[in-house]
Amino acid sequence: MPAESPTLGLGHLQFEALITTARKSPNLNDFALVALLGLLGLRIFEACGSNIADLGEEHGHRVLRVRGKGGKVVLVPLPPAVARAIDRAVDERTSGPILRNTHGRRMDRHAATRRLKHLAQAAGIRMPRMHPHMLRHTFVTTMLDAGLSLRDVQIAARHADPRTTMRYDRARKNLDRHPNYILAAYMASGT
Repeated sequence: MPAESPTLGLGHLQFEALITTARKSPNLNDFALVALLGLLGLRIFEACGSNIADLGEEHGHRVLRVRGKGGKVVLVPLPPAVARAIDRAVDERTSGPILRNTHGRRMDRHAATRRLKHLAQAAGIRMPRMHPHMLRHTFVTTMLDAGLSLRDVQIAARHADPRTTMRYDRARKNLDRHPNYILAAYMASGT
């Protein structure tokens, strides 16, 4: 496997533009779709397979029970913005899928890809091939860019091997994040 992933993620400003466009969209599923993929880092089959019955509360946190690779079930905490996006998409429904297509049935990966292409175009994002995995890639690289540890990002992405997470790190060659700066800042009081 190559050391770097060939998939491109969105840059920070592109991701913000996509979130804003999805939030303002008249299609209530758009913001939930972008939030599930880009802010929770779900795989497309996990997002499309999520049901209203999978929503719950655990130790004071709103959570989504996600069936991941290999059938492994995990609880994913919902930050307030993601919870609001899901609540908007679910509306008053008490059962069924969280994400629905324009016919009111469960959204599939094809419908999700079409929605993302539409949103990217509306947000002014020019990408050669917009697809759902780009938002999972964006989830990982944005957290790494924000300074989260590789281990924390690995856990959030539910990668079994840290090398998988490292493949997403497009900024490994970025000297701004070099550990020498962190150590020097940490030791600044004694130098």
